[in-house]
Amino acid sequence: MNGPNDILKMALSYMEKTISPVTLSAWFDDAEVVTLSGDRLVIRASGQFKKEIIESRFLEPLSTAVAQLLGGPIQISVILGDETPVANTLIGLSFEDEYTFEHFIVGSSNKFAHAAAIAVANSPAENYNPLFIYGQSGLGKTHLLHAIGNVVHQNHPNFRIIYVKGEDFTNELVTAIQEGDVQSFRGKYRVTDLLLIDDIQFIAGKERTQEEFFHTFNALYESGKQLVLTSDRPPKEMNTLEDRMKTRFEWGLLADIQPPDFETRLAIINAKAMKLGFELPRDIMYQIAENLKSNVRQLEGTVKKIKAKHELNGEPITTEIVETVIEEVKSINPGLNPTPDIILQIVSNFYSIPIDQIHANKRSKDTVRPRQIAMYLIRKLTNNSLPEIGRYFGRDHTTVMHACDKIENERKRNPETDDIIRTLIDNIQNL
Repeated sequence: MNGPNDILKMALSYMEKTISPVTLSAWFDDAEVVTLSGDRLVIRASGQFKKEIIESRFLEPLSTAVAQLLGGPIQISVILGDETPVANTLIGLSFEDEYTFEHFIVGSSNKFAHAAAIAVANSPAENYNPLFIYGQSGLGKTHLLHAIGNVVHQNHPNFRIIYVKGEDFTNELVTAIQEGDVQSFRGKYRVTDLLLIDDIQFIAGKERTQEEFFHTFNALYESGKQLVLTSDRPPKEMNTLEDRMKTRFEWGLLADIQPPDFETRLAIINAKAMKLGFELPRDIMYQIAENLKSNVRQLEGTVKKIKAKHELNGEPITTEIVETVIEEVKSINPGLNPTPDIILQIVSNFYSIPIDQIHANKRSKDTVRPRQIAMYLIRKLTNNSLPEIGRYFGRDHTTVMHACDKIENERKRNPETDDIIRTLIDNIQNL
């Protein structure tokens, strides 16, 4: 089942059990599927007479046949050759003024990914398929996905476009399995013209999800449909992702996005201020750019808060006010500047072990492992020194050094450990 017109062909074959092939050919020989969106199928007939015959004689058996193929009820409508169907061909994607190519600030850290995204948007499935964009959170991957989807929709209004997060794709599949309706799930994803999946790394390690996505990928790729995927890491670093999936992700083009350099951060700050209708002094923009280095969302949030304080409270824009706003923005997303307490809480939740037990002097396997990982993450994600981390846990700095070396070496040898660390870092940074 590679596309909407394949579904029509298969449905007609199914109908041949009760209707002669000659009769079906007479009325459906030049019919084509215009859109398949959700539970609605739109067919284009070449003339008024054929339209009337299809609607009066064949709509019911056709609906039954398509429902059998897709695993759920379907509403079918027939239009003439010069009519335009009124249907929503966007699933999970909305036109957001912020998420356009015009509002994406290009710098050395994202220039390649931006150019690749524009190429795909202008010529889907012609050059880079799949397009795989990777980089840490808050750098613009989702922005590019939406920009691609919006341009494709403008250029090809009848294209069926789906945007979904990797975690939601998995959850949808679980629900479909529980409800015994996997066929409907397949029908949704395997007949789209453009599939945009954000954070595809969430399918790694989930066997059934990978199996379903493998076949979805093949169906779309073989029928010339475009796939765009984002992740926090390249395919080769997804240790619990099946090799056959890694290979397919690398068939097209890999494009990474790095944290913006100082000049790009300045451009982002200035562009956001201009969009909000006010001007920031050069020294204030420098102050923001020097203190927020790794996340575009934080830069934009800071500009918004400065404007709000300036206009709503009548406060002048001073370096002191900006310093306060920067700290407030950091606290809103503490995962990007985590404290030892935040990291320990995430580790505690992950292993379902109370924080006081991790701090305690117990040397059982259940507590030693989480404690070593917490030490490693605090060392990796904060500026705390080995002695400071040691004091935090009530231990000597050599104990911390041993823990950090042990976990780092395990990450290199054991893919499962590496995935656990990456998952914990994701959980921390996405607080």
